[in-house]
Amino acid sequence: MTTKNYHELIKDRIYFGGADDVKDMMANEKADVIFDLRAESHENQSGYDRVHSPIVDDAANQDESIKKSIEHVVNAYNEGKKVYFHCGGGSGRAGTVAVGTLMTLGKAHTIDEAEEMAKSIRPKVNVKPEMKQALLRLFPSN
Repeated sequence: MTTKNYHELIKDRIYFGGADDVKDMMANEKADVIFDLRAESHENQSGYDRVHSPIVDDAANQDESIKKSIEHVVNAYNEGKKVYFHCGGGSGRAGTVAVGTLMTLGKAHTIDEAEEMAKSIRPKVNVKPEMKQALLRLFPSN
């Protein structure tokens, strides 16, 4: 059995990890759509259905790009698609979208709870402070 460097956020439906994991993930899981969260645009020469949904690291007030990326993932999931999303290494931007996805799907009730869930699934998740602030603005406590 091979070691998978990507992780399953929602059983059999939503996966996340790094850019280098796309080929293995597609071989194993055959996602319908891949969301690339990296700020820099890479040409899609993979032959896969890949959507560039950039989140810029270290940019102030990234709320809109984070919200848009979460919406892409959740909408594809709601359409019955199998989804993979990634950033470069699968910790910062991918972790942020994982937290927002868990919140949107009602799997967690607070940002901290969603972050702990994401870290329990993928230990290298590291939501940067400015991204956490954006998540808190996007998901204000009730």
